Amino acid sequence: MNPQVISTTETVDFVFFYIFGISAVMLIGIAAAMIYFVIRYHRKRNPHPTSDVSSNIPLEVVWTLIPTILVMGMFYYGWAGYLALRNVPEGAMEVKATGRMWSWTFTYANGKVSDKLFVPVDQPVRVDLVSEDVLHSFFIPAFRVKRDVVPGMENYLWFSAPKEGSYDIFCAEYCGVAHADMITTVEAVSRHEFEEWIREETATEEAEEGRALLSQYGCLGCHSLDGTPGVGPTFKDLFGRSATVLTEGRERTITVDAAYLKRAILHPAADVVKGFQPIMPSYQGRIPEHDLEEIIEYFEKAAEPGDKKAGAGLVMEKGCTGCHSTDGSRRVGPSFLGLFGRQVSLVREGKEALIEADEEYLRRAIRQPAADLVKGYPPVMPAYADLSEEELQAIIDYLKSLR
Repeated sequence: MNPQVISTTETVDFVFFYIFGISAVMLIGIAAAMIYFVIRYHRKRNPHPTSDVSSNIPLEVVWTLIPTILVMGMFYYGWAGYLALRNVPEGAMEVKATGRMWSWTFTYANGKVSDKLFVPVDQPVRVDLVSEDVLHSFFIPAFRVKRDVVPGMENYLWFSAPKEGSYDIFCAEYCGVAHADMITTVEAVSRHEFEEWIREETATEEAEEGRALLSQYGCLGCHSLDGTPGVGPTFKDLFGRSATVLTEGRERTITVDAAYLKRAILHPAADVVKGFQPIMPSYQGRIPEHDLEEIIEYFEKAAEPGDKKAGAGLVMEKGCTGCHSTDGSRRVGPSFLGLFGRQVSLVREGKEALIEADEEYLRRAIRQPAADLVKGYPPVMPAYADLSEEELQAIIDYLKSLR
């Protein structure tokens, strides 16, 4: 078996069916022989023993040699299959899988983090396994791979998805109260879709790409990014704001949206922002459609509150969504949806209390979760004392946004 050309599924399935086939033949053969001997040599037919043979060397050699060959064959294919599972093919894409109670997160080479494992089809993928707390086990049944994820121990596995689809990932080692909910998926997509997805990088990388395009096409020569006045309107807080423009000599108020931005880039003379000269050149035929969409997306992303984006990323990175949903469904801990501002029944110093989930409560619940236990939920949340003040505030701002 050559791990460069055979998949993990084929490797495991071959060994399984090889051993299963031998076992089935042995079972049927032995059962048939037993039935034959029971009938042929029944006491009613042979009331007295007639054989005086004490040994048969050829027969003893046969029943020793054949099982030895079969067992050694099982060992050989089992060992070859094990090596195929451990020898990662050259050119494999590397991803780090982090297990924690009770969720998986995946970190890619460019720093992107996701809660699902996105991979291109027909591409070997090496998954480096890390645990932040207790023993887990990374199990993808569709690809016949399972490997323990042990705190402090380096481990890995590899696989290749033969076709597009969604494949379950489980934790196969009991790791606590929400072990059964530690489920996610492998999302196998075409190479083109994967490249598109992986390019949707972190907010910082997206911003850098957007700024690079603005610089490339000379936009920053007339428009500032920090709000300072220039030849043209500033790009700061551009998307979503109201602007007064002159259209065919008439004033009108518009909201800066994707359609307006596209028109302003391709046909800048159509709507001239009041107070500025109509000197911007048209980029019709000068800018590829892809770059135009990237620039517009840059402005859209810049309009999102930074603390919300950062908080959402931290909530996933710290494994909060392993216990708390964002859609109102019940999990190990209370749902984040509508949490801020609602009344919460909790146990504080052994006494029940009804309090409002305000910012002070959220800070204490994250820093010292054992201080206030929400009634009806197990006390399993770890303390996040290592969060910086900026990170903590970003998470709280994100929770506020889920009202």
